[in-house]
Amino acid sequence: MEYVFEPSQIPTVAVKGTSKRFPVRRIFCVGRNYAEHTREMGGDPDREPPFFFTKPADAVVDSGAKIPFPQATNSLHHEMELVVAISKGGVNIAQETASDHIFGYGAGIDLTRRDLQQIAKDKRRPWDSGKAFDQSAPCAALTIATEVSDITNSKIWLTVNGETRQSATIADLIWSIEEVIAFLSAEFALKPGDLIYTGTPAGVGAIQSGDKIEGCIEGLTPIAITLK
Repeated sequence: MEYVFEPSQIPTVAVKGTSKRFPVRRIFCVGRNYAEHTREMGGDPDREPPFFFTKPADAVVDSGAKIPFPQATNSLHHEMELVVAISKGGVNIAQETASDHIFGYGAGIDLTRRDLQQIAKDKRRPWDSGKAFDQSAPCAALTIATEVSDITNSKIWLTVNGETRQSATIADLIWSIEEVIAFLSAEFALKPGDLIYTGTPAGVGAIQSGDKIEGCIEGLTPIAITLK
């Protein structure tokens, strides 16, 4: 096949313990999936069903990256998240078999241009300008699912310059990992290479040039980025 120009390389994420890389097809994100964060953002965690937004695959950035402060914003926020990597596709996946579709888990950060997101919300527009920008989806090396003993009860936290900003457990998710996969696959055909950012705990906040952001999920490879 002949192209009019050289195609871009496929975005990838590292895999712990191997030189192989996980090819990224799409990035799905779950909005407001921790009760305290939902309240923090003015929502009702007891009534809202899960909803989803997307980021481009090439928004993925490896841990250790130095990321330029993004353009067009004065309010960049961190959102620490558990990332689920899909290796087996499907539609209308049953909650009971959802774990069969998981390749592994990673620690990720959903970077958000909060001011642009708020403008979009106020005008009832899509969130793309606030969420789907360049280098907005840092992700640490994935740990293969069979090597993770109990992700549900793992602690998740994030620090900025050594100060703890977010702290919770994966069990605090409003919609479990399996439920998220079931809901998501009822709206989209999941395929190998999809990443799901499963939501962030309370404590999101602004970050500035020069900040070092570090995040951990027990049992997984930590993530660290620096804003230039």
